[in-house]
Amino acid sequence: MKRVVTAASAALMTILVTLSLTTGTVSATPPNIPSAATAASRLATLTVAAESNQSSYDRSLFNHWITISGTCNTRETVLKRDGVGVVVNSSCAATSGSWYSPFDGATWTAAADVDIDHMVPLAEAWRSGAHAWTGAQRQSYANDLGGPELWAVTDNVNQAKGDQDPSTWQPPLSSFRCTYARAWIQVKYYWKLTLQSSEKSALQSMLATC
Repeated sequence: MKRVVTAASAALMTILVTLSLTTGTVSATPPNIPSAATAASRLATLTVAAESNQSSYDRSLFNHWITISGTCNTRETVLKRDGVGVVVNSSCAATSGSWYSPFDGATWTAAADVDIDHMVPLAEAWRSGAHAWTGAQRQSYANDLGGPELWAVTDNVNQAKGDQDPSTWQPPLSSFRCTYARAWIQVKYYWKLTLQSSEKSALQSMLATC
């Protein structure tokens, strides 16, 4: 939805920002994370297959970050969604606020310390079926706000994760691994991506902690 920039809408935005700062109410968890039971059921339906087309992967094939509303792109939208007391400037860049990283339990007060993680990394998606998608499909995937694909997390943790799946990397905060597995499965299920047998086994083990 495009925001109409008028004096009235600007005044409304000021009120909303003030309320946000006053209440501190946020939705710090991305939407549509299934229950453990539903995740297990969906995991059982996923196709197990060897990864392919790794050599042809190029991050630029997944267009991001795109404009979501007004001057706000996908990254900025997630920072506002998942932060507490987030204040932005006229370009929608976060100038203050705090962000809790569920991967490691750290809290940050500078947006520069926060990365927006793709739960199922772009390269992993490519190897699992996205290589056959259209450019429009890859753009939708890379900017997906409707499911548990995008997470505000500690930048160094996101970089350590890279393009690994749960068979080789899991969140340092072990209490979050149940949620991580449920979110990972949902992304692969919704986008009809395949998974490796080792990945499936790791996800089953993570679900067992729920």
